[in-house]
Amino acid sequence: MNKRSLLQSALALALATGFATGAMAQDKPLKIGVTGGPHAQIFEVVKKIADKEGLKIQVVEFSDYVQPNAALAAGDLDGNSYQHQPYLDNQVKDRGYKLVSVAQTVNFPIGLYSKKVKKLEDLKEGAKFGIPNDPTNGGRVLLVLQDKGLIKLREGAGLKATPLDVVSNPKKLKFVELDAAQLPRSLDDLDASAINTNFALSAGLNPGKDAITQENAKSPYVNVLVVREADKGKPWVAKLVKIYQSEEVRKFIQTEFKGSVLPGF
Repeated sequence: MNKRSLLQSALALALATGFATGAMAQDKPLKIGVTGGPHAQIFEVVKKIADKEGLKIQVVEFSDYVQPNAALAAGDLDGNSYQHQPYLDNQVKDRGYKLVSVAQTVNFPIGLYSKKVKKLEDLKEGAKFGIPNDPTNGGRVLLVLQDKGLIKLREGAGLKATPLDVVSNPKKLKFVELDAAQLPRSLDDLDASAINTNFALSAGLNPGKDAITQENAKSPYVNVLVVREADKGKPWVAKLVKIYQSEEVRKFIQTEFKGSVLPGF
C-alpha cells in the first residue's frame, strides 16, 4: 500500500472513530428542573439509574412553579418534572410556550390543612381559607371544596374555576390567594389552607396524618415530564421516560412516600 493510501485509510479510520464516539458520548449533562421535595428526591434516584446507563443528568431545583417552564422555554433546561397537565396546558396557552408532556410521573392528592380546626365542617363563618394563586391549582382546590360540600361553583366553571365562580358559600369563606410555595408559611395566619403535597412535605407536614381532608386520588392532576416540542422525538427523551417509569423508581416512590405521593404510570 502506498503512502497516499495509508494516509486515506488513517483518515477514514479517524473519522469513523470520531463519529462513533460522538454518537455514544454525551457532550454535557441534561438539565432537568424540579421543585423541592418529592420531585427532587425522585429525580435523584432517576439520576443514579441514568448514570449507570450512560445518561448524565443535572438536577436543577426551583422554589416556585413559574421559573421551571420559563427556563425550559428559554433553553436553560432540557426538561422539567414538577407540574400536572392542566397547569402545563394553561402555561402553554397564556405564555405561548412550545412545551409538551412526554410521560406521566406521579400524583399528589392535594391536602387541606388547619391549625385551628380538626374538620372542614368546624370552620367558622367568614373563615380565611388559603388557595394557590395560579389558575389551575386554585381551581383544583375549589373543586375539592365543592366535592366536600362547602361551596358550589357555577355550572361549567371546570378546572379553571376562580373564587368569582363561587355561587354558593354558606360559611362565607374568605379566599386568600397566595403563591403555592407561601401557603405552608401562611398557615398560622389562616383558618385553613390547601397545600400542594410537595410544599407540604418540604414544610414538615405529613399529608396522611396532618391533612384534615384530601382530594380524591383519581383526579386529572397527574404530574408530567415536560420537554420542548422540538426535542420530544430525541432518543434521550425516550430513554429518560423509560428510566423514570422503571420498577426501581416505582418502588422508591411507594416506599419513600407511603401513599402521600402515588406513581402515575
